[in-house]
Amino acid sequence: MASHKLLISKLVLICIAMFGFGFALVPLYDVFCRFTGINGKTENTAAPASRRIDGSREIRVEFLANSDASIPWSFAPEIARLIVHPGEVKVVNFLAENLSADATIGRAVPSVSPGEAARYFKKIECFCFVEQPLDAHQGKAMPVQFYIDPDLPKHFTTITLSYRLYKSTPRTVNR
Repeated sequence: MASHKLLISKLVLICIAMFGFGFALVPLYDVFCRFTGINGKTENTAAPASRRIDGSREIRVEFLANSDASIPWSFAPEIARLIVHPGEVKVVNFLAENLSADATIGRAVPSVSPGEAARYFKKIECFCFVEQPLDAHQGKAMPVQFYIDPDLPKHFTTITLSYRLYKSTPRTVNR
């Protein structure tokens, strides 16, 4: 009987540890990606006060969007691709429409590929990681303002900005 209690105690402790680890995974993953620069994670940045534009180079930027099955939205970039000069600020809209009869909240997660180019892709304004509420059958344009750092290595000629849209639940603040 004592051995059963010990086994049950160990199993409960393992379950609690696994549950805690599951919550810690997302922030740990974000820190890991920020530190290593892999997985195409980008950070929002301010536009530089003095920007140099490299008119001798052209970078093809492709835009992709897809939605998780849990969210009843259509979600797509306004344009599929754009040619930019490094240092040039551009704005591209992603169009979202709630196809359901209920208000829904979405949240988009970006990724840049190739991953090594992500550190040179600078977002000034982005709808990503911010809850985007849409009423039933409502649509809206969500802008991304960005530039590509002129220090981007010469072997990069195409960069892809991709968003994955997920259903989000409203957060409540405990007081």
